[in-house]
Order: sequence, then structure tokens, then C-alpha cells
Amino acid sequence: MFPKTPDYHKPGKPLVPTGLGAIYVLASTIYLFLLHIILESSTPQIPSKALTLAACILFGGFMGLLDDWMDLRWRYKAFLPLIAAVPLSALAYRLPYVRTSIGFPIIGTIDFGNYYFLIVIPIIVTVVTNTVNQLGGLNGLETICPAVILTGLMLISGFNAILLFVPLAVWFLLAVLNFQGKIFVGNTGSFAIGITLAAFAIISDLKWTMLISLAPYILNSSLILLNYFIFGTKAKVSFDGKKLSSDHRRSLITLITYRRQMSERQVVIVIAGLVAASTLTAMLIHIMAY
Repeated sequence: MFPKTPDYHKPGKPLVPTGLGAIYVLASTIYLFLLHIILESSTPQIPSKALTLAACILFGGFMGLLDDWMDLRWRYKAFLPLIAAVPLSALAYRLPYVRTSIGFPIIGTIDFGNYYFLIVIPIIVTVVTNTVNQLGGLNGLETICPAVILTGLMLISGFNAILLFVPLAVWFLLAVLNFQGKIFVGNTGSFAIGITLAAFAIISDLKWTMLISLAPYILNSSLILLNYFIFGTKAKVSFDGKKLSSDHRRSLITLITYRRQMSERQVVIVIAGLVAASTLTAMLIHIMAY
């Protein structure tokens, strides 16, 4: 049913089904639309948020599917989330309880007003989606790490947690299969989960918590972009049939495997541990602040 692609980090490069992120998109949107219908008359806020999140996941999944079909270059792919941010900005504008101010260290709190919907939300969605999409290539890496952050956000989001019950359960199932090397979620999945993180953080007012949780992702993207734009070099990890290694430090993966041989699962576990640590730190800061 799904197209197959070679798993370059396995002996013999076996063909693995890819694009199964579409299952996450379908299951999540069906659940959120049902949630919108069921709770529409009883709880005023959750149905609107469910509809907003469903639209974002649909747009994000479509952008990822487009990339899977066309194999877009990074210069074009980087701006795709701007399109996916349209429903979030439009629907969030209609939510009276969305806070348009952001607190910054030293500077203080800044209220962006309508510019929050026109500029801030598209920037958040674009940055988050691209950073999530950049950290992948190993079995389990592009699924386990977002699952860790989403779980952390859900645990401190109060009643908004109901929005993630089914999406997170489906994503965990895909993460297990992905970690075992049985499936890939493709750009459809990585785009969809990236915009899920951004949209849920915005509608739950957990933007700084998400940003702190994304620290390993931000480090990875910074290494990749700095090396590419300053030195014109790209990150590449070597595989000898059993272990991964690298002779440079141009990404988080190559930083961890620099002059060190590690199995694919070891690298994924180390990075997932870093994401878990940053997420736990973000949760503790949020709890202490509130």
C-alpha cells in the first residue's frame, strides 16, 4: 500500500514502507473533529481548539505529502510551513482567549496585538516545523523525540490535554514501529508532528515551555545551518555495516558520533535522552513559574 525506500543504516539496505505519517494525520483529524462535535455544546473552548489543531495537522500533513511527492529542495521546503500556519493564524484570531503577549527575559512582556497572528505565529510554526524536520534519518529519531516533547506539554496543559489523547497514542505506536526499523513516517509525518507541537503550544499558551524543550533540536539546526552557510559543508554520518561514526561535527548526530563508533539505536537513545532532559527542565520551569 505504501511506497518503500531503502534503509541506508541497515545491512543490505532493506526496503521499508514510508509515508505512514498519513495514518497519524487521518487518525488525529478524525478524533479532533469528533471531539469538536461532541463537546461543542458543553465546553466552549475545547471544540474551537480541537478544530484549530485538526486544520493545522491537515495542512502540515499535506505540505509533507507534497514534499514526499516532489522531493523539494531545502530552500523551498523551509517556507512550506508558512502555508501550514495560515489556518492556525486565522482560527486563533477568532479565539478570544489566545494571549497575544510574550514575556522575554530582561526585556519584559511585549503585546504584539494583531501582529501576533500575522507575524509571530507564522515564525513559530516555520521555525519549529523546520527544526523538527531537520533532526531525522535514523530509525526512531524523528518519532520518539517529538513524542517526548508532546507528552511533556500534555502533562502540564490542564484540560487541553484531551486534544492529544488519540494523536499521541497513534504517534507512539508509529514511534515503536519506526524504532524497530519496520516503517518510516516520511515528511508527511515529520511536518504534521512539527506543526502539532507548534499549534498545541500556541493554543495552550506553552510557547516558552516548547522552546526550552526544543533545545537539542535548535542545537542541531544551528550546527547544520552555520556549517552550510559559512563553510558550505553538509553533515554526513558514515556506516560500516554495523556502527555509525563521523569525522566532523556539523549536526547533533555527527557531534555525538564524532570519532566514536555507535550503533544506530545508541545514537537515538542518547538524543532522546537529551530531549527528555530539556523537556523535564522546561516542565519544572513552568511549574515553578505558575
